[in-house]
Amino acid sequence: MTLEGDNVDGLVRLRRQLHQHPELRFTERQTAATLEGLLRPLGRIRTGIAGTGLALEIDGAASGPSVLLRADMDAYPVQDAKQQPYASRNPGVCHACGHDVHMTVAYGVAARLAADPPARGSVTLLFQPAEEIPFGADSGAAAVLAHEAFRDRRYAAVLGLHCWPDLPAGSLGVDRSTAMAAKDAFRVEVLGLAAHAATPALGRDAILGLTAMVTTLHAAVARARNPEELVAFNIGTISGGASQSQVADSAEATGTLRTHDPAVRERLKAVIERVTRQQAAALDLGVRFTWANEMPPVRNAAELVALAHAELPGIVDVVDLPVPPLTTDDFALLGALGPSLYVKLGVTGERGGAPLHSGAFDVDERCLVTGVAALERLTRAVLDGRLCADVADAVPAPAGAVDA
Repeated sequence: MTLEGDNVDGLVRLRRQLHQHPELRFTERQTAATLEGLLRPLGRIRTGIAGTGLALEIDGAASGPSVLLRADMDAYPVQDAKQQPYASRNPGVCHACGHDVHMTVAYGVAARLAADPPARGSVTLLFQPAEEIPFGADSGAAAVLAHEAFRDRRYAAVLGLHCWPDLPAGSLGVDRSTAMAAKDAFRVEVLGLAAHAATPALGRDAILGLTAMVTTLHAAVARARNPEELVAFNIGTISGGASQSQVADSAEATGTLRTHDPAVRERLKAVIERVTRQQAAALDLGVRFTWANEMPPVRNAAELVALAHAELPGIVDVVDLPVPPLTTDDFALLGALGPSLYVKLGVTGERGGAPLHSGAFDVDERCLVTGVAALERLTRAVLDGRLCADVADAVPAPAGAVDA
């Protein structure tokens, strides 16, 4: 089976259908029904994984290793800003992170494996709900791991990809070790005392305290990290107060800390919590501080990184990514099922593209062919036992490196 003609047209149609009908976390019912109709003829299918997810099993002719391919299903809560026939029909919801592409690529791999089954082993294609995680909410990957279908399972490789607008369509980025950062979400609740705006001395202003915390926290995190340490700190929501004529008795903010190094992570978490409490005490305010959604980094297994560099050149443009990003993904949790590899699918055309999580995000649909070809090749290589014996020789040396 080749990716030409009607096959490519079918992938494009599926991607656009999914893009038109995006659904938020754990509500992906129409998405699941669409996928089930396509997947059921291809192998053994199990529905209801983590609520709305699906898993398809395709067996080879003989027993052998097993591979898990994961695609996330949920969309992002942002208005679609594109002027395209396939723009979202669901107000305030858009596939702004490319999960429609991820699902389409996984379906394309499934179709090719079903048409030409591997000689040995088995492949599980997981369509996972709820990768996007609001503060304090549950992870779809965590729900998958709790499902009986994945308890006590172990795979020779756990594979996935993510749309990457920094790379052109036709390319595939491979991180050397860390593919996504660790994430720690936090909420700060500031507790003051209400008073009339005309008599502020009778109150304690929670909004004033919170705004002071925002600027102090940004400065404290910046000064508590060294220049070579990859860190992102963000406060993304602020709310509080009941009236313009009242000193606010409560206000809250949520944000995230993203890191790669465990020691840096723990150091900065301590700084954030300490500075928050000190700032509250200085203004005679109460404070409640909560950590949530503490996600580990996505780590690429060295043998699978080497496999990608050995197998993929010639069918896709492989790009070595020496500096890992500060984005996060609950694919990290699926590393408990086996060695993992999370690659970056180039999606940008000649005119450039909008960033992830933007309502204007779109892809050059030639990326679909690249994604299917790459994941199929990696899957068959693992099933055939073609993992690299010499990992060091298969991965490009860092830029500027010289032999000893």
